Amino acid sequence: MKRRDFIQYTSASFFLPMILDGFGAKAHTQATTPFMKAMLDVANANDNILVVIQLAGGNDGLNMVIPLDQYAAYSATALRGSIAIPEDKILKLKDTPQTGLHPSMTGLQRLYSEGKLSIVHSAGYPNPSFSHFRASDIWFTGVDSDKLSTSGWLGRYVGDRYAGFPDNYPNTQNPDPLAIQISSISATVFNTVSSTAALAIQNPDTFATIVGDKPNISPTPLPKTPAGKYTEFVRQQQISSFAYAGQLKTASAKGKNFVTYPTNNSLADQLKIVSRLIHGGLQTKIYYVTLGGFDTHENQVSTNDNSTGGHATLMQRISEGITAFMDDLKAQGTQDKVVGMTFSEFGRRANSNGSKGTDHGWASPLFVFGNAVKTQIIGKNPDLKALSGTTGNFNVPLQNDFRQVYAAILQDWMGANTASVKSILLDKTFDPSPIFKNTKVLANETEAPLADLNIYPNPAQNETTIESEAFAKNNFEMAITDVYGRSFDANPNRISRTQVSLNVSNMPAGKYFVKVDTGAEPIVKALMVVR
Repeated sequence: MKRRDFIQYTSASFFLPMILDGFGAKAHTQATTPFMKAMLDVANANDNILVVIQLAGGNDGLNMVIPLDQYAAYSATALRGSIAIPEDKILKLKDTPQTGLHPSMTGLQRLYSEGKLSIVHSAGYPNPSFSHFRASDIWFTGVDSDKLSTSGWLGRYVGDRYAGFPDNYPNTQNPDPLAIQISSISATVFNTVSSTAALAIQNPDTFATIVGDKPNISPTPLPKTPAGKYTEFVRQQQISSFAYAGQLKTASAKGKNFVTYPTNNSLADQLKIVSRLIHGGLQTKIYYVTLGGFDTHENQVSTNDNSTGGHATLMQRISEGITAFMDDLKAQGTQDKVVGMTFSEFGRRANSNGSKGTDHGWASPLFVFGNAVKTQIIGKNPDLKALSGTTGNFNVPLQNDFRQVYAAILQDWMGANTASVKSILLDKTFDPSPIFKNTKVLANETEAPLADLNIYPNPAQNETTIESEAFAKNNFEMAITDVYGRSFDANPNRISRTQVSLNVSNMPAGKYFVKVDTGAEPIVKALMVVR
């Protein structure tokens, strides 16, 4: 039996689940765990922390981030009239009149006004899967929808960087868990390649009483056989698990929460634990929490008020949980080293169904929050007159590949270099979303932002869309060249005031440059074509 298979089938028998304040918490110690490995690698570069919030079930993005500039189309009976949020109840965003938030998200409205929230429009990937399991796996592993991977996207970043792990971990340089998941279930991303080490307590104060101060491991030398090597690996994991448990207990005891968190909110309960561990000095690089209930096929809204109901409750839990967490970090003085992101395995259809709900769809907005946020709107409201699919099956098209967000977090927040990011993303180049970069180049208060190109999907296989305000001008020229300077005709087709589609089906796989010239400074963006 291979070591990887041995780990997979035996891990549950020798690792105990840990519970903090009633929630399962898994302290991930395997070097090949995807999230943990990337966080380990960048630990030497900075002490930044990432908090990932999974919205399990497929979130309805059009009722979370609402296109006020297209409200008539949004609320039309043929689209989502039965579940549309009343226009007078939608929360307005500072300096962003075209976009609003669900009325239950007053906390996130405040964070947006403070410049601490970024909205990434229409995130997803080409050729989407509408299966919860498969779509989640794609987000966890970072693969194309027609590919499979036995490794997670963050695990590929580290590779074999930490030779000898886990035998020599924890150590004086890395005494704490490398990644922590707080949830009643374990996310798939932490179960790829190898198992996760999980410690079991009811709460930090009673942990030592339950499991003792140290593991009871026989000192008998082991034979130099495959079975002996596997047993030695188990011994080391037990030692590491107990050592990490001690660190968690100490941090939890030292840490404090400085704000009152909302009650009856499982997301807030989990983030409360994360904040306490951060304040307690735990040097964990990534925390992973989950909020479920987003598979809203029916009764998404109340009978008499579309601004209330099941989905509204979820929006409130997201908003209040994140806001309390951010306020807590500010009170404890750690707000500058924490960034969080939300994601859901897919969005939901633009049109409602006959049960006052929505069915599985394509792209959906996600949030990135923290003091490090610079650009608050990535992309634009989806064009409700250019939805994909047929009548009764309208989908929000892709604008931003989710791997562009991953690239931004790894490169611009966690400190990974561009070569490492390309390796993580299976040797494909994804331009990092400008979340942590100020895209407005201002010489004075009145200067307009420099125009940019948004290419999606990128990499592309058959067709891609190029979007830019530069296209709104009457006269512009566009050229496509490869790395050798050779020109290609991709049959550009203007599809809207700011969008041009390109047919790349006859172009060889490789890297190209798209150049748009409007008479001012030309705009150039890289385009990858894959086969």
